[in-house]
Amino acid sequence: QVQLVESGGGLVQAGGSLRLSCVPFGRTVSNYAMGWFRQVPGKEREFVAALSWGGSRTDYASFVKGRFTIIRDNTANTLYLQMNDLKPEDTAIYYCAADTVISRRPTEVTNWGQGTQVTVSS
Repeated sequence: QVQLVESGGGLVQAGGSLRLSCVPFGRTVSNYAMGWFRQVPGKEREFVAALSWGGSRTDYASFVKGRFTIIRDNTANTLYLQMNDLKPEDTAIYYCAADTVISRRPTEVTNWGQGTQVTVSS
């Protein structure tokens, strides 16, 4: 059990960039595999990216197509999602996740942040 706090969402125009941050409250990011999911109202939460506990492996959803990068900064105790070349279809609430491993299936993830809104205009 860990409380995750996201920040960095906002409103950007298509083609712009955002960097989301996730901080575990009272814990260290190095203790978990971590990832990012997103959800649009009326749709299921979907996988975006994940980083293994050891930091040696990454996993990205196909729609990222090289635009997003998941980063863990152990010194800052922060997980980031760098999002470049944003598209209107990226508009969603983005959630930080932490677990022993990060599954692509959101129902199998046990620790969630409360989400941060990303809106991309065109």
